[in-house]
Amino acid sequence: MKAIVSEKYGTPDTLKLSEVATPEPKENQVLVRVHAASINYGNLVLLTGKPLLARLAFGLTKPKYPIPGGDMAGIVEVVGANVTQFQVGDEVYGDLSSSSWGAFAEYVVADEGALALKPSNLSFTEAAAVPMAATTALQAIRDKGRPMAGQDVLIHGASGGVGTFAVQIAKAFGAKVTALVSTRNVDIARSLGADNTIDYKKDDFEKLDDTYDLIIGVNGARPITSYKRKLKENGVFVQVGGESSQMFQTMMQVTWLSMTGKKKFVIFMQKANQNDLVIMKELIEEGKVKPVIDRSYSLNEVPEAIQYFEKGHSQGKVVITM
Repeated sequence: MKAIVSEKYGTPDTLKLSEVATPEPKENQVLVRVHAASINYGNLVLLTGKPLLARLAFGLTKPKYPIPGGDMAGIVEVVGANVTQFQVGDEVYGDLSSSSWGAFAEYVVADEGALALKPSNLSFTEAAAVPMAATTALQAIRDKGRPMAGQDVLIHGASGGVGTFAVQIAKAFGAKVTALVSTRNVDIARSLGADNTIDYKKDDFEKLDDTYDLIIGVNGARPITSYKRKLKENGVFVQVGGESSQMFQTMMQVTWLSMTGKKKFVIFMQKANQNDLVIMKELIEEGKVKPVIDRSYSLNEVPEAIQYFEKGHSQGKVVITM
């Protein structure tokens, strides 16, 4: 089978399209013919080996997982002897980041617990855009923010992969959503159901009067103190991802800020979860959430796709089709 192979940490141009053996599933695994995959921030970590602390999980001197790719959608081809949830021919999607990775290939083996049945109203390309970004948004909002119907929620970074899902999921929970985006992304935020938009190219949101019960800061683009000023008395700020320097600065302040007032500050990291894939399937089939796809690339174009993704300007997800 054809696969993208990463033999050393480096830049996207170190990735190679190679012919490798088709993997065989173990007793609790399935073999999936991959129809589409998508790119997330974790792919950059797996590619570059940065931050260096990540190498404890991904390999100290070279990638532990030679075939990258976490999100995928495809059709089950072979099931292991102990698999009970799936059968040959099932259309599935999943997040492989906690198990084998390997989605940038024509076939991949996956633990059955990493997969769920694909939303019936999505194509494989659309479904591949969902798993990691959508469950990140779901877990950040539901588990850390816990918004109640009618509360005010601000999504900073509402036009990216996680942000586009966060807007829709917050709306599904009954929140009043404000999207903080650049000029070019105002329309997409409105199309996803944002009640209000703030164009940070034109307005400084810190100087506006509104305050929020929950702020989701995707990729930590501002100092945490600026978010503090925009929280209501018992408000919660959740930082999702960000560069190493941003994460470090926030970690230095989160505990102190949370201890010295009623406002709460949380650094959040997503965990792959099968139940959350099922929840997202239900939300999508109910028409409450939909993936947003910016660009699509073929398997041999993965290096170019990652180069585009790492610029940080995509509207929604970047997907790979087989």
